Amino acid sequence: MKRRQFLALASSAAAAAILTACGKKEAASSAAATATAGSSAAAGNITIKVGATPVPHADLLKVAAKNLEKEGVTLQIIEFNDYVQPNTALEDKSIDANFFQHKPYLDDFLQQHKTHLLALAPIHIEPIGLYAGKSKDLKNIKNGATIAIPNDATNEGRALLILQNAGYIKLRPGSGLQATPLDITSNPKKLKFVEIEAPQLPRALPDVAAAAVNGTYARPAGLSIAKQGVLVESAKGSAYANVLVVRTADKNKPWVKTSIKAYHQPNVKAFIEKRFGDSTFPAW
Repeated sequence: MKRRQFLALASSAAAAAILTACGKKEAASSAAATATAGSSAAAGNITIKVGATPVPHADLLKVAAKNLEKEGVTLQIIEFNDYVQPNTALEDKSIDANFFQHKPYLDDFLQQHKTHLLALAPIHIEPIGLYAGKSKDLKNIKNGATIAIPNDATNEGRALLILQNAGYIKLRPGSGLQATPLDITSNPKKLKFVEIEAPQLPRALPDVAAAAVNGTYARPAGLSIAKQGVLVESAKGSAYANVLVVRTADKNKPWVKTSIKAYHQPNVKAFIEKRFGDSTFPAW
């Protein structure tokens, strides 16, 4: 933890220069959508609150809400615009579940925050991509060019692994998903890295050679993997499926099993494939 804090301090000046126009994170907005149970539902209907980032997570939940409605479950979607509040809100029982993260991120969060959360069902996969900013072709990227990467654990490692796999850097053996720029052992082009909060990465593109952006924030910013993705993480065999997360104490509650079934339905799969094309894939 001390190591990551040190790195964050080291890169804060660069991040501030790039994002001077950026404001503070927006607070979580509430209730983007609510699905109400039909008249044929049993009298014992329940309402569950699920926290999610807007795209594609909240969009997928809206489709799943129609499936839950048939089971007498009302789904209320609470939108968040960062990667921390959905977990803290779940831990303090402000919501009943969340859907925004992959298991490696959750595992790191649990270790850092000592929360009592459990990953259950994989829903979809969003490959992370390196998008072109000032440099349209990384083959001819200038020495000393700046690349923006996520400052959250695991997604930062994912971004660096993409660059390692493409031959631009080498990382310390064993660093894996926990890698930070401090783990770079070879950097022939002397690339510079600036760590930025994930929601702000698309806004940094005009000021950097390239930025590694998760699909959650790439699509709302109008970024296309097919058109602007310079390097893209492989989705085949990916460990980064986004999962439904609940409190550990709730794992055996009936609504949990019902929810998983609602997400793993043909209409949800069809929606993913039609709406998001080659940037998002069903994980079941």
